[in-house]
Amino acid sequence: MWEQDIDIHEVREIRTRTSVYFGCGAIKKIADIAADLKNKGVDKVIVMSGRNAYKATGAWDFVEKALIDNGIGYVNYDQVTPNPTSTAVNEATKLARDFGAKAVIAIGGGSPTDAGKSVAILLKYPDKNANDLYEFKFAPEEAVPIVAINLTHGTGTETNRFAVVTIPEKDYKPAIAYDCIYPMYAIDDPALMTKLSPKQTRYVSIDAVNHVVEASTSKVASPYAVTLAREVISLVGQYLPKAIENPEDLEARYYLAYAAMLGGVCFDNGLLHYTHALEHPLSAVKPELSHGLGLAMLLPAVVKNIYSAKAETLKYILEPIVKDTSSAEKAAEGVYEWLKSVGVPSKLKDEGFTEADIQNLVNLAFTTPSLDGLLAIAPTEATKTAVEEIYRNSL
Repeated sequence: MWEQDIDIHEVREIRTRTSVYFGCGAIKKIADIAADLKNKGVDKVIVMSGRNAYKATGAWDFVEKALIDNGIGYVNYDQVTPNPTSTAVNEATKLARDFGAKAVIAIGGGSPTDAGKSVAILLKYPDKNANDLYEFKFAPEEAVPIVAINLTHGTGTETNRFAVVTIPEKDYKPAIAYDCIYPMYAIDDPALMTKLSPKQTRYVSIDAVNHVVEASTSKVASPYAVTLAREVISLVGQYLPKAIENPEDLEARYYLAYAAMLGGVCFDNGLLHYTHALEHPLSAVKPELSHGLGLAMLLPAVVKNIYSAKAETLKYILEPIVKDTSSAEKAAEGVYEWLKSVGVPSKLKDEGFTEADIQNLVNLAFTTPSLDGLLAIAPTEATKTAVEEIYRNSL
């Protein structure tokens, strides 16, 4: 049983902090949230979004009305892209500072929320910029209030203290984790997620699976993380095929959103290791690469690597999607077969990576700020040789 992988004499911190409004129609709660912000003295906000989804999903209609009804002024930075950059964060921060924003409302997937969390910190530190933040030149203790309106079922960032931003000129994609960027409120409304493209439906749910595989097998994993991991994988295994078959299936979207939210809590507790540490260099070098796809291509090789240290945990959490986990090879093969079954058979070479890229990717995994911290809590020793082998086995 997986319990034998847990050291009962090691003390773990278990986190659940953000107030989440969850369910079909939850977007209507933005009216109550806006009223609460106004009561707390927030009369101006910056809205962080991509170019289209915040309007196409209908979310903006509710948000704008709530802001107007409560006399809250707003500016909208709508240039956030997948794998958001420090350049975008700095642009948005200037817009917010010039306007006098006192809070951040993020509408979208992980990218607008992560960029929004970054802006929320920088509004409290007027002499700092995104590069300072993501190169760890200071450790923030404050941020303005954050409201995360989630439009995807993957990242879990609406429920945790993490954010990721790319520094493009250095090919760095670091992660930060600070208590001050837990969103005050989050909205998970599955009805806003039915317009996700087929690819993104797959990729964001695979992101949630990766979160929990890593969080439940790290050196700091708690029983809570393992329990959540099993449930997340079970839900994704059951409902992702249904969402692929019928994108308008609200029940499927509901439970995928629930899985993603649990995944965010799971890695807030157990943290992350190999798959995310190795994916960040992939999408830093190729910003057009979907984060979830990058994770999918690495996951089988990561499972193979960590099996020797966490066999019982992997057997337990993967059981809903993998029939045979009796060996490292079988477990890795089973994960890949599951990925293929949901339409994601890609390998790194399919996305343009070659043997010639491996050394640079390995170097970035060890030199990008923060990624060394992820590698340090991997359940096996994260040597350069081990990292290189995972990349090579993922080609």
